[in-house]
Amino acid sequence: MFLPIGDYPNPRSTPWVNYLLLGVNVAVWFLVSLPLSHMRPDISDPLLLEFLYDLGVRGAVPAQAIYDQISAYDLFVYQYGFRPAEPSLLTLFTSLFLHGGWLHLFGNMLFLWIFGNNVEHRLGSVPYLLCYLGAGVGATLFFSLFVAGSTTPLIGASGAISGVLGFYFLWFPRNMVRVLIFLFPFIVTTVLVPARLVLGFYLLIDNVLPFLLTRGGAESGVAYGAHIGGFLAGLGVAWGLEKVPGLNLWRGERSYRRGAVEAGDGDRHAAAPAFIHQQLAAGRIQQAADRFLRLEGRAERRAVASGDVLAIGAYLLDQGRTDLAIPLYRRFIAERPDDPDLDRAFLGAGLALERHPRHITSSYQYFLQALDMTRSDAVEEVARRHLRAMEARGRRRDADES
Repeated sequence: MFLPIGDYPNPRSTPWVNYLLLGVNVAVWFLVSLPLSHMRPDISDPLLLEFLYDLGVRGAVPAQAIYDQISAYDLFVYQYGFRPAEPSLLTLFTSLFLHGGWLHLFGNMLFLWIFGNNVEHRLGSVPYLLCYLGAGVGATLFFSLFVAGSTTPLIGASGAISGVLGFYFLWFPRNMVRVLIFLFPFIVTTVLVPARLVLGFYLLIDNVLPFLLTRGGAESGVAYGAHIGGFLAGLGVAWGLEKVPGLNLWRGERSYRRGAVEAGDGDRHAAAPAFIHQQLAAGRIQQAADRFLRLEGRAERRAVASGDVLAIGAYLLDQGRTDLAIPLYRRFIAERPDDPDLDRAFLGAGLALERHPRHITSSYQYFLQALDMTRSDAVEEVARRHLRAMEARGRRRDADES
């Protein structure tokens, strides 16, 4: 058996929404699912006849024999699980908090516990909740495309949690997952495995392959399509937050650019690269930064020398304007993937993100990337120093919690 039991590094914030989701799922199991599982359905419930009909009960079948095999929870799931043939807005959400057994619940909650905190830390609490629910709805609808006529209820949080895994896969590629290897009595140990390897195995081996072999999961009783749909939804939203201007940490740059344009229209037609370089050479870094941040297009930004862009980034860091420095470094990385100074951009992004408690794990990734690609002793020394400091803080926090 191979079972993920933890990940590293972890944020310093408290993932309140992740705890809330864990608590709600567990509470529903103990307060609703478990008690109803030990009760017989109300024989006068009009839904019972519809349920039995969809179950395939036909002809001369002893009523008592059928009745003895079902529970009140079966009927509850039939009512509040999502049935693709009879979709409803209510069951799109209620189905996300119902589970088919304690192992089903345990597996889902384990993955949410391990991977949810980093994603909530990066997104923020309210956006995390919305993305979780949105991924769950998207996963359910994606699965329904393959079983459109089915009256079998779909339940479980795994589609929404797969969305969380999609976020994690894109945003935390350098994190490590602690995996329990339990091959008793020969091997019982834990190993650290790269997060993308663990999540790639989950997506491809645990879901895509069975999905293809069982006609979308219709023959297996496992909604592989929902897992795949949720993962893709999380991956897509994470990519959009990284790449689409106006999202994530780019709001400050937009407002800054508006103010700079209003304050400095006189030189808007000046040749940007030459003007910026001249201002930097003359020590007028603020003017150079104003001009660069007003550039609208990729081609205009790429025309400015890399050294000048990085000098502006360093100035913004010194001024505490991380809301401007972060998108500057991210755009440098995205627009100049072969630049010889790319390691300095990764380092700058790490330094800027490190100042935001919600983005400390992203900062860790940027420092690692800078360390991997640099040939500069100075960049290596700074990256290693910050990585050691972050790891030391993590160890102290773990010691305090224990």
